[in-house]
Amino acid sequence: MAAGQPHRLPVSHLLLAGGGHSHALLLRQWAMRPSTRPAVEAITLVSAQPTSLYSGLIPACISGALAPKACVLDVWGLCRAAAVSFVQATVTGLDTANRQLSLKGDRPPLAYDWLSLNLGAEVRAPKRLGCLPIKPLEPVLAALAALPLGAAVRVVGSGPAAVEVSLALAARGFAVNLSGQPERAFWQGFRDSLNAAGVVLDPSLMRAHVELELHCTGSWGPSWLAQSGLAVDGRGRVLTGADLRSVNDSSVFASGDCGVIDGRERPPSGVWAVRAAPVLAANLQRAVSRRRLRRWRPQPHALQLLGDGRGRAWALWAGRQLGPSRRIWRWKQHLDQRFMAMLRPPQMASDQPMACSGCAAKLADAPLRGALQQLAGGQLPPAEDAAVAGDGWLQSVDGFPALVADPYLNGRLTALHASSDLWACGASLRHGQALVTLPRCSELLQQELLVQSLAGVQSVMPLIGGHTLQALEASDPSKPLAKQLSLGLVVNGQLSPGQLSWGKGPLRPGHVLLLSRPIGTGVLFAAAQAGSAEPQWLIAALEVMQQSQAPLVELLAAHGCSACTDVTGFGLLGHLNEMLDASMGVDVQLQADQVPALAGSLELLEAGITSTLAPSNAVALARWPELLGTRARLLIDPQTCGPLLAAVPEQQAGPCLAAMRLAGFSQAVRIGTVQSKGLL
Repeated sequence: MAAGQPHRLPVSHLLLAGGGHSHALLLRQWAMRPSTRPAVEAITLVSAQPTSLYSGLIPACISGALAPKACVLDVWGLCRAAAVSFVQATVTGLDTANRQLSLKGDRPPLAYDWLSLNLGAEVRAPKRLGCLPIKPLEPVLAALAALPLGAAVRVVGSGPAAVEVSLALAARGFAVNLSGQPERAFWQGFRDSLNAAGVVLDPSLMRAHVELELHCTGSWGPSWLAQSGLAVDGRGRVLTGADLRSVNDSSVFASGDCGVIDGRERPPSGVWAVRAAPVLAANLQRAVSRRRLRRWRPQPHALQLLGDGRGRAWALWAGRQLGPSRRIWRWKQHLDQRFMAMLRPPQMASDQPMACSGCAAKLADAPLRGALQQLAGGQLPPAEDAAVAGDGWLQSVDGFPALVADPYLNGRLTALHASSDLWACGASLRHGQALVTLPRCSELLQQELLVQSLAGVQSVMPLIGGHTLQALEASDPSKPLAKQLSLGLVVNGQLSPGQLSWGKGPLRPGHVLLLSRPIGTGVLFAAAQAGSAEPQWLIAALEVMQQSQAPLVELLAAHGCSACTDVTGFGLLGHLNEMLDASMGVDVQLQADQVPALAGSLELLEAGITSTLAPSNAVALARWPELLGTRARLLIDPQTCGPLLAAVPEQQAGPCLAAMRLAGFSQAVRIGTVQSKGLL
């Protein structure tokens, strides 16, 4: 070993950066044939989005022939099926000397032993209002959806993408101006179709007023690659050998639009990404086991099928052109749909429901109450969210097995969930201590998992101490290592001088119950484990779950909050029942139909999917015999990072709700009224 070179343990971590077509095909192969996975302890895919858009269907989506949902590849779902950890983050840099990938925001870098880049490409466009590059595609689709039909749109570009996008926009009903420096031989074959579609050809780039300008002006590798130390070509794409390995860093592979074989320049196209995938899969497996790599010899030309958005298409090959033809259009649709079907995540087959993680992994109500009652000599102690630690200090403890396979995100969610006990008591979060149980794996990987987990916690609170443990059993190869973490937290909070802690009760007649945000996380993540949840449902749920509820403490106090709790593992009804148990002589007129549900949760409940804790939570329904069906199942669904349930005086309810919504809790709602018993 060279002097000063850090000692590295055997290969432990393969990092996949980007969710492009090559990586999607890798994940599918590993899900279907686990024996083809590289012999590493952990594999992580990091991508800015948990889904990617299949470029072959984008023109049909732009034209309105297909809904955007029909173009989505569920990269996150493929990761779950392949036992690969998924990290949603934007890559901002690469440190090849220390083998670390830098991420946007406060996240620590991700360490790797082997790295595969499949990042797609960037299209450069002027940075001015109303001007967008055609990639990434998501902002383009959002901008088009906001435009009225008939709006003027300029497309800048001279190649097939510019022609296809122009025709698709015209088919949708936009007034299209196509500008650029056309190659006469190429454009000549499309001129009649462009004219027939009403596309105005303007090679002079005259600046007539348009609502939106889209640039289809060629693609470049992500800008940070040029500063990474990797050899790149004139367009910033990683130069590789025929084995797809970087010419100057043997630990890095690149494929798709962000990489190119040295000496074999080619235009970017998804065709080459798809054709490269089998070679990439074989070489990642061979590289980590120190075997000879395969060589890829890509064809010099790729078949391109261009659609006009009206049911006709052209076939382009090596400068030759055929079409437009309806038969070619049908052929293109068949190939595109077959590709989408091939990359649909497989359903997880099991005779038994998978044990849920997050707060749904907590002990059921009956054994918990039984144990506490036995310890207390038969008298059940009152249930409160946090314990008074003296002198205005409150303390609580919480934690669970990892909900997601991203250790940073799991640390953040656990910290927010634990802190809600303090916020429900009216206290401000001060600091915490952590207990982390790590899977058995290499020390280097344990260090990485611990760094990421604790950084996630520290994004919410300062840590003043903690403890670590190792699992007794060997890690489970069918689960991502990060999913085998368990994290517990002791959280400490402080009341304002002279302030009294809110309890779960007593509830007072004339007060109303406010819920800070939607519920449904239990069924959503139960479905995710089985591969039955739509990715957009999980994305939306995690956005809600990551919103800190700390601002609600001062807001609720200002509007006379008298009792509060957080809705967690026992579901909304379980925790509402605890509030009633802490009160005397009152009942609640519950408006169950007003309780907001996270997107997808009602559909999943209607389909018969439930969290494994939900059946034991059903004991809470005995108090509410009028609640039946899907709505009842929602109200007993266990929650991770659930809402606050607060009681405020009737006259303060309207102003309080308005303030909550202004503070970012747009779905805060009134769900019930407290009345004297016997008045209901």
